[in-house]
Amino acid sequence: MKVAVIGGGGRVGCCAAYALQLDGIVSEIILFDEAESLVQGEALDLLHSSALLHDQRIYVGDMAMVATSDVIIITAGASRRADEPGQELIERNVSLFLSIISDLKETGLRDDTILLVASNPVDILTYLAVQRGGFLPKQVVGLGTLLDTARFCSLIADAVKAPPTQVKALILGEHGDTMVPIWSSATCNGFSLENHPDLSASTRTKLFERTRRSEAELIRLKGGAGSAVESSIEALAHAILLDRGACWAVASSIVTLVRAIVLDQRKMFPVSSFQSGAYGLNDLCISVPAVVGKGGILKHLELDLWPRELRGLKSSAKAIMEKIKRIKT
Repeated sequence: MKVAVIGGGGRVGCCAAYALQLDGIVSEIILFDEAESLVQGEALDLLHSSALLHDQRIYVGDMAMVATSDVIIITAGASRRADEPGQELIERNVSLFLSIISDLKETGLRDDTILLVASNPVDILTYLAVQRGGFLPKQVVGLGTLLDTARFCSLIADAVKAPPTQVKALILGEHGDTMVPIWSSATCNGFSLENHPDLSASTRTKLFERTRRSEAELIRLKGGAGSAVESSIEALAHAILLDRGACWAVASSIVTLVRAIVLDQRKMFPVSSFQSGAYGLNDLCISVPAVVGKGGILKHLELDLWPRELRGLKSSAKAIMEKIKRIKT
């Protein structure tokens, strides 16, 4: 199984490649990046590790090689210009993404390739891959709120003093300001956390707010823009500018999805994908429970939600649609 990482010279891209190397489930890892010297260095560094880890081919390839992959991961993003507003950077990221999709199509992309979108704004880019890129909806998987869900679970586990892998709780909706905490799904080793003594209403609010603002917190702690970064657009802009946002948890989220695809695990994840009726949502990409396997998005699951959670999901969908309308590309 061959997996390619577009943006392999960047921090998220090389971290994702290393996570794939550690996991050992794919036979080939191709790195592609416009920064040729940098990506050559990352590939060589990973190659040196192969003698101690797994028997994999790790190398830099051109777009024609990338197009032959079973799974293509896009982590690439545009660099921020001096004094550039966040919205303008987002629009340039959209343009970059569409150019990547166009290049892939021109090189003769395989019909069964799965596209895994990790670049931001992920919900918009996932949507554009389907609507303008011509991919089948099931073949495009956006990282979506899987990362937010991982953050949420880890923070809840810390609050209730439980092993992180035993805590399950979803974040649905936009990967951004309008994401929705699904407290009705929160369990620890199968037991509901609804009445847990360490999860008062105020604690729940704090845990979710910390989850929602995790990117800004990471940038601040890693020496970035500081506490003034509040909105998701500005957090994204600063993360791209400084290359100091999330990387390890993103890489872990990426390899989790690749594993589900490669091994046809048919596991349920909150990922961004094209909607055609789930929860009454249509013609947008948003994170709802989806079964992921060898074919990509195999189906959506309409799990029962509390009324306020469903209202939040639909409000989040409306916010995504408004952002799609603002894209000028």
